[in-house]
Amino acid sequence: MYRLTKYNRILDIYIRLCEGKVISKSEEAERFGVNERSIQRDIDEIRAILDERAVNGKENRTVIYDRSKKGFVISESEGSMLDNNEILAVSKILLASRAFTKKEITTILDKIVLGCVPLKNTKLVSELIANEKYHYVQPRHSTKVTKKLWQIGEHIRDRDYIEIVYFRQGGNSKNTTARIVEPLAVIFSEYYFYLLSYTIKVDECGKYKRTHDYPTIFRLDRITDFKAVGDRFSISYANRFEEGLFRKRIQFMYAGDLLSLKLRYTGASVEAILDKLPTAEIISECNNEWLIKAEVYGRGIFMWLLSQGDMIEVLEPVELRQQMREKILKMSSLYSE
Repeated sequence: MYRLTKYNRILDIYIRLCEGKVISKSEEAERFGVNERSIQRDIDEIRAILDERAVNGKENRTVIYDRSKKGFVISESEGSMLDNNEILAVSKILLASRAFTKKEITTILDKIVLGCVPLKNTKLVSELIANEKYHYVQPRHSTKVTKKLWQIGEHIRDRDYIEIVYFRQGGNSKNTTARIVEPLAVIFSEYYFYLLSYTIKVDECGKYKRTHDYPTIFRLDRITDFKAVGDRFSISYANRFEEGLFRKRIQFMYAGDLLSLKLRYTGASVEAILDKLPTAEIISECNNEWLIKAEVYGRGIFMWLLSQGDMIEVLEPVELRQQMREKILKMSSLYSE
């Protein structure tokens, strides 16, 4: 038996509730050298705090008496916190993304898994992801991105023009260029984080002007340095950049002009096409042949269409159809006898 202050006692009981322990009033009273009424008041205070947080949408747990276990336990309901199922699902997605260095992914997963209640579920989730965690292969660039994500996010929020130092594919950190950009959003795709921004040139009067009508895409790990230049831009609500809409129209993070596609699909799963192209709509269907229209940006769609073989025929635009024909003929010549 040992004595603690009231607040230390409450904290001790709360921690053990979170660990999945069953709290018996009589056993706790003996343990702490107090009467059972004191333990009941401790539990009532824990309940009150959790209930107050639940009202504010910050908590989904409460303390209940479980007759079968003859004691108090912590219980979860659907709410704002991740439950054990969601923690496992998010952990699996993070591992599959391969977006972070080994050290970053380990730190992130450890923090997420600690959110499991009770403690035995923390152990279970850890075991279910242990093999993938052990064999995790970090991206080749080996660059930590979490801090950079946050710092650039602040510049996006504050609408700062920033100067970035960047090296392109095939280059190295010593072969870089400096550019002034108008940062719009950071999005994730295919193992990497990307900064979407308008590239800017400064005219002879010192005014900032966009070089293109569509955003330029920079891989975040290839931005070796960045800083605010001291000026800010403004965008009206009507002209704001909507990264969600952009994300639906982009493939493989290749920018370019907006295209209106019309396709003929004869494969086995039209659902897979609709999932791959979020803007896609089925125009008509007959005898397992679908006509589909979609809006997409840039050259990335060209790469994806080639990967679909003879299941997809490009009908429009005519220019893209011709490019497909020329590329297919060139590919065919590589395998001619």
